[in-house]
Amino acid sequence: MATVNLSDYKPLHINNADEFSIGIVFSEWNDFVTYNLRDAALEILQKEGVKSENIKLFPVPGAFELNYASMQLCKERKYDAVIAIGCVIRGETPHFDYVCSAVAQGIKDCNILTDTPTIFCVLTDDTKEQSVARSGGDLGNKGVEAAVTALRMIDFRKNLSGKKGNIGFGHS
Repeated sequence: MATVNLSDYKPLHINNADEFSIGIVFSEWNDFVTYNLRDAALEILQKEGVKSENIKLFPVPGAFELNYASMQLCKERKYDAVIAIGCVIRGETPHFDYVCSAVAQGIKDCNILTDTPTIFCVLTDDTKEQSVARSGGDLGNKGVEAAVTALRMIDFRKNLSGKKGNIGFGHS
């Protein structure tokens, strides 16, 4: 378990971020967590220069529905990246295990079956307190990490396609 803030944000110095288009799918279940993750991701994307009108938000009922919505966005090929945001908190039944496994596999499928990077920002915690700590509490905000990851994966994809990368990570 993380015990330090892993979400320290360092600016990426992106060129042309205003041209990026990003879809954010977020679960309304456990909204006291998922809305914080969504808002942190939005803040970082906008700080890096992604235009507000190029960031589209798609609410879904729960974490399980993230798979379908993310895959549909990937298939549209309108987005440079998709961020899937959710929160599953362990209960007294094996339901937690089934949902977490299915969501992880579904997001993995988006990444291997489409050309759109899909970022896994789904908290899978044992307690409500752990989720709060990772969505703006003592351990940072995983929404920040998801936004940074999305931007870095867009850069990775552009480098693969022969286009000049956008982020100053030592590219030649």
